[in-house]
Amino acid sequence: MSDRAFYTARADECRAEAAAATLDNVRERALRAEAAWRTMAARQERMAENRAVAEAHRQERLAAEAERAAQMQSL
Repeated sequence: MSDRAFYTARADECRAEAAAATLDNVRERALRAEAAWRTMAARQERMAENRAVAEAHRQERLAAEAERAAQMQSL
């Protein structure tokens, strides 16, 4: 299970806990916890996207360097 999936699952559990709560303070606590878990899931998703973009740039840079090296060898 990925971190994002774990965070989302926990948020869903907190949402269910809030829906089942009979006391206002328990419901509010569960909703705050849900918001925190969803924030963590969103942050994890942004980090994964940023890593993918960085890796794509890295691969492009390596390909360009390899191409330049091949051109230099053919001279």
